[in-house]
Amino acid sequence: MTISDTPKRSIFFISDRTGITAETLGATLLTQFDETQFKQSTLPFINSPDKARAALDYIDHTGETSGLQPIVFSTTISEEVRDILRSGTALFLDLFDTFVPQLEGALDAKSSRRAGRAHGIANEDVYESRIDAMNYALNHDDGVGENGYEKAQVILIAPSRCGKTPVSIYLAMQHGVYAANYPLTEEDLEQRKLPRALADHRDKLYGLWINPERLHQIRSERRRGSQYAALPQVSYELRQAEALYKRHALPYSETTNKSIEEIATMIMQDKDIRRRSF
Repeated sequence: MTISDTPKRSIFFISDRTGITAETLGATLLTQFDETQFKQSTLPFINSPDKARAALDYIDHTGETSGLQPIVFSTTISEEVRDILRSGTALFLDLFDTFVPQLEGALDAKSSRRAGRAHGIANEDVYESRIDAMNYALNHDDGVGENGYEKAQVILIAPSRCGKTPVSIYLAMQHGVYAANYPLTEEDLEQRKLPRALADHRDKLYGLWINPERLHQIRSERRRGSQYAALPQVSYELRQAEALYKRHALPYSETTNKSIEEIATMIMQDKDIRRRSF
């Protein structure tokens, strides 16, 4: 039997709402193990006995097919739904059961047991601010909207396809950070000085750098065989970018093997940006 033919253990993230909380917490725990042995699925909106029974049938079937006990990470609130899910063959891990009783004891209060509270709007003003940050990131993406840099909390700079846009959007969506980004062109790099649009905002700049082989791969997926994607061109741009960061004493991070979440956290820590409370 080849590695590709080896059965994988089924992992299910189940919730009575979107499943984001179960997926985030469960997936974080699974990073401590060999993730190639898992087949992960999210089952959202399991909020009735009928849906729970249908989900249970599917979960049990995957276990029978693979010969491996499935694992369920659950953030469902309904006791009835949880009891149904517990009755199957899977290892059932209820993430609320693990922590809520202890919190109730420490706080001497009962939890609300209301579904979806983790992703509800706790503060309308803060929520609107997060939307504004998202709009800002989209309107100041890839060098657009230079006249609005005064409002930026951070301006990400790097050669093309180094991950500036997804990190900017993540900072806005998850943390309410006003993040712009600017692509360092070959012309910018040849001048060996900060581009005119960035010169007055040096304190907001943050550079990204990735391995040349990885950037070559990313660009080749977009424009294979082009000068833009050629390894010598990519290597040159990254050398020049790193030299620019060092010449102007700009903070920057090597991000090749880091997730967007890790990159965003590093940026906020290095630039002393505080997360907005949602």
